[in-house]
Amino acid sequence: MTGSDHPANGLDDLVHQRIRLGILTIAHEARRVEFGFLRTQLDLTGGNLSQHLTVLETAGLVELEKGYAGKRARTWITLTKPGRAALADEIGRLKQLVARVDTTTTEER
Repeated sequence: MTGSDHPANGLDDLVHQRIRLGILTIAHEARRVEFGFLRTQLDLTGGNLSQHLTVLETAGLVELEKGYAGKRARTWITLTKPGRAALADEIGRLKQLVARVDTTTTEER
């Protein structure tokens, strides 16, 4: 196995960043998630969440939909098809890393 074959080398920094990975996983679970819910779940300021959403939207991983719930402005976030694929790839690589650690730990016993 060459160094480039290691699963860590395939991690996507865009997706792997803690907050963006949280956004993608919550959006995957919820199918459509409201901005305020994401902000609360990830314990972020509105400005910080907006910056991360802009990065993900620019990359085509999420779509933002603005509208109203009653008289209150709302923003909903949905995962795009490329977003689902990027999340699945990242989770797959993380599983490979965990398997390597589990195998090494088992061999050490």
